[in-house]
Amino acid sequence: MAADTASIASPPGQIRNLQTLLMSLTTCTDGETVTVEDLLNSVGRRAFGPLLLLLGFISISPLTVVPGATWLVALVTLLIAVQVALGFERPWLPAKALNAEFPRSALVTGVNAMRKTAYVIDQLLQPRICFLTRPPFIQLIALIAIAAALVTFPLGLVPFGPVLPGIAVMFIGLGVTSRDGVMVLLAGGSLIGSFVIVAKVLERLF
Repeated sequence: MAADTASIASPPGQIRNLQTLLMSLTTCTDGETVTVEDLLNSVGRRAFGPLLLLLGFISISPLTVVPGATWLVALVTLLIAVQVALGFERPWLPAKALNAEFPRSALVTGVNAMRKTAYVIDQLLQPRICFLTRPPFIQLIALIAIAAALVTFPLGLVPFGPVLPGIAVMFIGLGVTSRDGVMVLLAGGSLIGSFVIVAKVLERLF
């Protein structure tokens, strides 16, 4: 069954933008460490938009200083994006990925560093070019997220390389959650920038 609009976006009163995401991450988690499952539960497991927004934020946050975290987040993003493309109504992840742990201090540091930027970005959000955030364009959006996840694997070897694909995924999550097609277009631009970086790295190597 194809994923409908309700299963893609965030239910009313939940994650609507970056600021509500950051608030949920700090108020719905505790302890010295947080698992991937904790993070997913903090934004709600039923909507793909907030999940992609979460994964995009994580991929550019201090959480990725944990060895292997960049590739883990890329893998989770890939799995979720593939499920969106295939029309799954709810996301599924293997237990090993759900149980992966991060220091909560890195999460809090990332949240605090993002607060001012989140406020600015959220002021720009508004429903526009909404058709880009609805089926059948959802499948196209999912392909952009898949490409962003895949390009993260080689860029993970380049300092700050994963930032652009991470921003692309975050913009996708913002666009779908807030029905803002402009954010989806910005995500495409960030993805193009990611491939330009890969091309330049390959050119230097060969």
